Amino acid sequence: MSPASLLRLLPLALGTLVVPFDTALNVAFPAVTAAFALPLPAIQWLIIAYVLTYGSLMLAVGRIGDIWGHARVFRLGLAWSAVALLLCALAPSYPLLLAARILQGVGAALVIGCGAALATSLYPEAMRARALGAYAASFAASGALGPLLGGLLVEAWGWPAVFWIRVPVALLALWLLRHETTPARSAPRESFDGWGAALLALGMASLLLAINRASALLALLAALALGGFIWRSLSVARPILDLRLFRQPGFARLNLASLLVNLAGFAVMLLVPFYLARVAALPPAWLGLVLATGHLGAMLGSALGGRLGGGPRCALAGALLAGLGLLSVGFWGAATPPALLVASLLAQGIGIGLFTLAYTDLVTATMRREDRGVAGSLALLTRTLGVVLAASLLTLVFGAAESGALAGGAARREAFLAGFAPAFWVAGLLPFLALALIGRKSR
Repeated sequence: MSPASLLRLLPLALGTLVVPFDTALNVAFPAVTAAFALPLPAIQWLIIAYVLTYGSLMLAVGRIGDIWGHARVFRLGLAWSAVALLLCALAPSYPLLLAARILQGVGAALVIGCGAALATSLYPEAMRARALGAYAASFAASGALGPLLGGLLVEAWGWPAVFWIRVPVALLALWLLRHETTPARSAPRESFDGWGAALLALGMASLLLAINRASALLALLAALALGGFIWRSLSVARPILDLRLFRQPGFARLNLASLLVNLAGFAVMLLVPFYLARVAALPPAWLGLVLATGHLGAMLGSALGGRLGGGPRCALAGALLAGLGLLSVGFWGAATPPALLVASLLAQGIGIGLFTLAYTDLVTATMRREDRGVAGSLALLTRTLGVVLAASLLTLVFGAAESGALAGGAARREAFLAGFAPAFWVAGLLPFLALALIGRKSR
């Protein structure tokens, strides 16, 4: 892909930045907990309120984009996000911040639910893998900018800066994309299954919250709503998601593998900021710089995967490298040299970038070209489920081990490391399970 052709992707990449730049918030976690006098476990609600919202809406948004135009929905998402981000920055209390994060989640769903589909529409089909690779690389680069600039922003203006800095970016991208249109459909516009979308949103929101809260009542509600969605999807001509795809060899295993890799990968953003602040004692600017190396690795992995054309081998290599990198994080201690911190994060980042590109390309190739919005949203949905599972499972592992160490008389820093290590050993094993699932598919 030539530099000139990449320029077509620039406004889209700029607009998409408002979502992955949310990694800047992870750097601000210590500042947010201090500002609102929160215990560490309470910070997970900043993640859950946001992820729960866009996770429950993404597939429906992808379908809306497939019907009414990805560019139109993307621009709506930019305008919505600008307002929501400003409200986050101005929130005077933690409950109001969480409410604004829900609104931000709606905007994120509108943006990323159509981003990948819009990227592929800008180039010929023969360049699909490279277009997805370039888009994924820009997504990862934006994620790297989050912790890199987030530390500087927090140090200069406090935690609200990680929100308001994105408002002018969203407005600039909105202006640059004002004339962008989605290619005309060759067939008549298809219908939108509103009931299916409502059941899916209720089911996904209940499921994600049930996972986090370990609630049997919410799990029952999720089962009923998702059961209704499945029944609805099998009884209408054009459902939100064609469930017959999961009957194809390896398709269900591929999506499960993606969930596992993303669950593992989120351990970095969940726990490493606290390691860098409490154990390594880095100031916010240096904390962000170290944390950004994982995202830089994901950018490199995505670009490399695009050049290699994606496919199962890229997914296998990515899962292997991600697992090894995460396991090495589990061996960090109080005296671990910065070079080893960077090497671990870079390795797992390249692995996740390779895997994500390969997975997205495989899912996109499996589905109809008219369903590219749903394909991109499905790829992001498995990531979302992984994030919520990570916020619940890994927090539980960390908390139990840390509490046990404190009860045994360990000092605060030693107790933190006692919880940190097993959380990453659990996370590091998950990509190897994904490796087995993909390996079975590719044989």
